[in-house]
Order: sequence, then structure tokens, then C-alpha cells
Amino acid sequence: MTPQATIEITGVATVAVQVNDPDRALDFYTGTLGLETRRDATFGPGLRWIEVAPRGATTTIALAPAPGGASSVVDTGIRLTTSDADATHAGLRERGVDVDDILRMPGTPPMFSFRDHAGNTLYVVEVA
Repeated sequence: MTPQATIEITGVATVAVQVNDPDRALDFYTGTLGLETRRDATFGPGLRWIEVAPRGATTTIALAPAPGGASSVVDTGIRLTTSDADATHAGLRERGVDVDDILRMPGTPPMFSFRDHAGNTLYVVEVA
């Protein structure tokens, strides 16, 4: 019997959201959400790779080019965290972000969903 190779996954480096307009996406994720730019580089003719993240976070969100410029509106499944869901919700609403009502269910932390500039859905979850 051949020995199996060891698999050691130690974290999540990057999750991606496809975008058609990198400048508008960067403005939304940094200007509106307050994330910081970790990488902004070209990697081919007309292609740009951008990564943003909350200050101090190890996982980044890549604002990845949509293949062929196609519309790519999706439910990303990305959960961002906050220490105060009510304040974050109010702040995003004041900035004109399309936010849903805060969900408050027994046994789960307060959370809500919102859409980015392109219509992709992300979530905010309160952590203690």
C-alpha cells in the first residue's frame, strides 16, 4: 500500500467577488465599507487584480475581473464581522448602501445582508 501524502490546509487567503468596473468596486469596498487596499496590480492586457480587507484581517477579498466582462451578480456567501450590527447597518444605510433589515433569531447573532455597487450580496454578522 502506498503511503498517503499529508494534506495541511492552514487558512483561507482570499475569497473573490467578480466585478466589471474595478475602479467603482475599489471605491465601494474602500470608500463605503472602509476596507483597506492590500494589492492593486495589472496582470495582463487590460486585467487588474485588486485585494481589499478589513484592517488587521488575514483573509482578503479579491475584486476579480468578470470573465469576458459578463454580468456576475451573485450571493457571495461572504460574511463580514462587526462588533455592532445596529451601528454598521445604520452607517451603511446612511451611505446609500442597499441593506436588508437586521435579522434577530434565537441562538444566532444579529446579522444582515447588503448589496455592493454591482448587486452582489454580502453579509454582516455581529461578533462579541
